[in-house]
Parts: sequence; structure tokens; C-alpha cells
Amino acid sequence: QLQLVESGGGLVQPGGSLRLSCAASGFTLDYYAIGWFRQAPGKEREGVACISTSGYRNNYADSVKGRFTISRDNAKNTVYLQMNSLKPEDTAVYYCAARRYSLCVLSESPYDYWGQGTQVTVSS
Repeated sequence: QLQLVESGGGLVQPGGSLRLSCAASGFTLDYYAIGWFRQAPGKEREGVACISTSGYRNNYADSVKGRFTISRDNAKNTVYLQMNSLKPEDTAVYYCAARRYSLCVLSESPYDYWGQGTQVTVSS
């Protein structure tokens, strides 16, 4: 069974950091570009960051550039999203998604597999 599982979410104060993980089971991530998306209450889901299969051609939403970093460890079959300088507006459910293609995009439609999401809450 092909599955993506996110972890690492939680409650953090503004200015704090979290690292999200996206672990794959049932398939290898080597051949998949991975995207991180988020959905805040009452808002549409949006692309946050994505990473190519090589790990060198990545994209970030303007709202997170300079604060978030996406990386992958193919040996662990896991992709990470390091989130620093968190703001209350980063509060959302974060999802990872996999696309069997070398390049990544920040739109939802090209992605084939999705995780169930992990809640991130930034609040004092």
C-alpha cells in the first residue's frame, strides 16, 4: 500500500521553529518530486515548498522564502520541511504529496499521492 505520513506538527510560539517529516511507505521516493502544501481554516490549500528528485531544483512560496527549507533523505525515504521564524499566519494543516516526475511544482493537480496532514499552530 502506497502511503505518505506526515509528522512533526504541533504548537509553537511566534518566532519558533518546527521540522516536519514526510515518510513514504510502499514505494521509494527516489523517483518522485515532493511538495508541501498547507490549508488554513476557511482558506484554499496552497503550495508552500517543493523539491525535485535531485534535491537541487526546489521552489518556495513567496510567503515562506528565507524561512522554510525543504530537503530530502532518500536513504530514509523521507522529505523534511524545516520551518523557522514561524508566524501566526503559518497556522494550518500541512500536507505532503508525491509526484512521479523529476521536477516539482507548487500546484496540487500534478501530485499523485497525498498524506493525511499534520497540524501546525503558531500562537503565543
